[in-house]
Amino acid sequence: MKAFITVIGRDKVGIIAAVSNLLAERGVNIEDISQTIMQGMFTMIMACDISDAASFSELKEALNGLGGRLGVEISVRHADIFNAMHRV
Repeated sequence: MKAFITVIGRDKVGIIAAVSNLLAERGVNIEDISQTIMQGMFTMIMACDISDAASFSELKEALNGLGGRLGVEISVRHADIFNAMHRV
């Protein structure tokens, strides 16, 4: 199962490390990643395989908690949502 994770917030040291460590601990494989700093704001999007994660809701809750601790907004969405939007 594929998912997209986005992270947005004020740039600081350790954001990528914290997010990637949490994902690794939960069996999530990062397949593609893009990040940049836009006018002091950190932005990142990751395409991930969450097939081995315990559950989507637990992953979402863990990422929300981490976002709160880091002072950034972290969102996770199933790739199925995007696929369904383009079906006729």
